[in-house]
Amino acid sequence: MKILVTGTAGFIGFHLVKRLIERGDEVVGLDNINDYYDVNLKYARLEENGIERSSVEYRKAQKSNKWHGYSFIKLDLTDREGLTDLFEKEKIDSVCHLAAQAGVRYSLTNPYAYIESNISGFINVLECCRHHSIGHLVYASSSSVYGLNEDMPFSTSDNVDHPVSLYAASKKSNELMAHTYSHLYGLPTTGLRFFTVYGPWGRPDMALFIFTKAILEGKSIDVFNMGNMQRDFTYVSDIVEGIGRVIDNPPQGNRRWAGKDPDPSTSPAPYKVYNIGNSSPVKLMDFITAIEKETGMTARKNMMPIQAGDVPATWADVSDLERDLGYKPGTDITSGVSEFMKWYREFYSSESMDL
Repeated sequence: MKILVTGTAGFIGFHLVKRLIERGDEVVGLDNINDYYDVNLKYARLEENGIERSSVEYRKAQKSNKWHGYSFIKLDLTDREGLTDLFEKEKIDSVCHLAAQAGVRYSLTNPYAYIESNISGFINVLECCRHHSIGHLVYASSSSVYGLNEDMPFSTSDNVDHPVSLYAASKKSNELMAHTYSHLYGLPTTGLRFFTVYGPWGRPDMALFIFTKAILEGKSIDVFNMGNMQRDFTYVSDIVEGIGRVIDNPPQGNRRWAGKDPDPSTSPAPYKVYNIGNSSPVKLMDFITAIEKETGMTARKNMMPIQAGDVPATWADVSDLERDLGYKPGTDITSGVSEFMKWYREFYSSESMDL
């Protein structure tokens, strides 16, 4: 297939490109390379996949010098004309939409960024998919949509009407918008609720990266909710394996769906939502301990109250993913942190890559 992957200068998108190319797909990558975090890391990811930084220009497609069948274009999702031109030129079969304004805490101070990218950008993707007969749209949702829900583990059959951040609300909105297009236009859509993805080439604004950097530099770390947080940490290779399987299996519509007892994760339309998580929540203090063991250093901890927009725990029920696609993430936290640490030390070993 020819697959458009948005967000390929990002963490998950970078890994997904390699997975799809290695299995024989043709991939068109897209990213606006914004400065939400260090653009040098984003360009380094692109260069690792054969896209030279010096050749990147807005709206100009560039072939990879490493992967046959991979090309990249710098483009903003709010650029409706540019996105339409791309769809018309490339004759895409499926879309995996990972690009978004990420971050729960950032949404407290920069709310408009989430509306522009996650809402306006997503409607442009939907419209292009609708008008160009895309066979399957897979898009990133988030475990954040579960909000105030305290019924563990989180199930895709749960109500998700009580988000606690604008980021979460934007992801819930994406699911609603996708269903509308599945219902009205028969566009197959699958939303993936990711649970705290981590691993090599990860985002600098996430806990593993922040803690590792601080510990190695002898600085203190902020431990929110007095350490009483739990996260269903999911290793990035497990995530991209799941994405690949989902891409290959567009939803057909649930014939047994009943409006009097509606299942929010399915529909009579070709629509589906899955959790992708390790289904094994880890206490934040145990996560920090794993980092301490890998670094050989003890963290200086500032015990803090829970921050606005955060939830105290996440835990994914992935039974439908396992049932439908025969897949369940399984990398343990010790192995995952070890792999991240190997990458981190290698990547930031030179002064030119210094944070």
